[in-house]
Amino acid sequence: MSATKRTIRAWLAAAAVVPLVASLAACSGSGHAGTGASGGGSGSNTLTVWAWDPNFNIYAMNEAAKIYQKDHPDFQLKVVETPWDDLQTKLTTLAQSQQADKLPDIFLVQNNAFQKNVINYPDLFSDFKGSQVDFSKFPQSVVDYSKVDGVNYGMPFDNGTAITALRTDVLQQAGYTVKDFTDISWSRFLELGKDVLAKTGKPLLSGQAGSSDLITMMLQSAGASLFDKDGKPTITDNAALLAAIDMYQKLVKAGVLVEVNSWDEYIGSFVNQNVAGTINGVWIVGSIQSAADQSGKWAITNLPKLDGVPGATNYSANGGSSWAISAHANRDLAIDFLNSTFAGSTQFYDTILPKSGALANWTPAGDSKVYAEPQPFFGGDAIFQKVVGYSTKVPSNNTGAYYYEGRDAVSAAITKIMSGTDPATALKEAQQTVEFAMK
Repeated sequence: MSATKRTIRAWLAAAAVVPLVASLAACSGSGHAGTGASGGGSGSNTLTVWAWDPNFNIYAMNEAAKIYQKDHPDFQLKVVETPWDDLQTKLTTLAQSQQADKLPDIFLVQNNAFQKNVINYPDLFSDFKGSQVDFSKFPQSVVDYSKVDGVNYGMPFDNGTAITALRTDVLQQAGYTVKDFTDISWSRFLELGKDVLAKTGKPLLSGQAGSSDLITMMLQSAGASLFDKDGKPTITDNAALLAAIDMYQKLVKAGVLVEVNSWDEYIGSFVNQNVAGTINGVWIVGSIQSAADQSGKWAITNLPKLDGVPGATNYSANGGSSWAISAHANRDLAIDFLNSTFAGSTQFYDTILPKSGALANWTPAGDSKVYAEPQPFFGGDAIFQKVVGYSTKVPSNNTGAYYYEGRDAVSAAITKIMSGTDPATALKEAQQTVEFAMK
């Protein structure tokens, strides 16, 4: 998830997202485990963590430490606030300078960048081989973000399951309910969107011009990707991608989706009631709920699925992150800590959800009473339990080492296509751009 979107996350806690509810360490720090700056070492009861967002990721990690300390009173956790862009730079710098011992024991990695980093910098990561972690308790699609050659390198945390969020009062004016938008195809969504627009004057969706977010959500909903299993780009002659772009064009042409120029304009479009809904990762709930006067007027459901695309589903994701263990970590302690909390404690997830909006990827958490609480802002629906259920149905897709290059190239292609360039031509150029980057 981008730094801008993480700012929205940081806002989440201050805005009471769920109604029920330091300075950076220098890469040239004072050393490794037990000596001060980095990992815990084999004889230490201390783990050091790099993560961003004090109100979300760091808060969750500190709460996990409290849970773990109940059975391990000598355990200590040191969290160093490290924005994602800085963390990525540190990983690159330490790998190139062969200073992996300056890494912490645990660090957070964006899901779409996980395979890239493991593939490019394998000497920085420990795997979870031989551990007692039950990865079957996480959605397979999320686990697969941090797997390379069939080996697990990450512990899923931040839930990025995609949702369709709609204004129920606007739908009612047009004679519809959220059920009419559940388990439908994109062609049906377009049809309904045209009718809602004609009857209420409200477009259903908005999005940043030139962004590929909605396109990539459509793509993953069909288990498709911009790369094949060998990591080679498949931007040209990609049936699912062409179908997604074609639908995007139809949505914009019909006025059902309004393009805006910035992230702030995108958020403002539904907060200020210019559009009647949005499709994004579940983390968008924080922004939706910033409009307190709209409480009770929203509902969520799953995504439309692509017409005529094999493997198409009504489920996708956008964003999310996972915990990595460094190659020089106190590996046994790090694994036991993560397994006992992020992969083993309903109490932990019940604690962090009300205060931060941190939604679990660990599926047993969805069975708790806290997750089953009705949310007044969303018409009394137990949306968090619902989203955890959605997460188990999201298809896996391959990100590989060049995901961001592929995404950026497709974003540039979308801009050209919306300006009149033939899709096949624009996507061929995008493919060539990625192939050049890979060389």
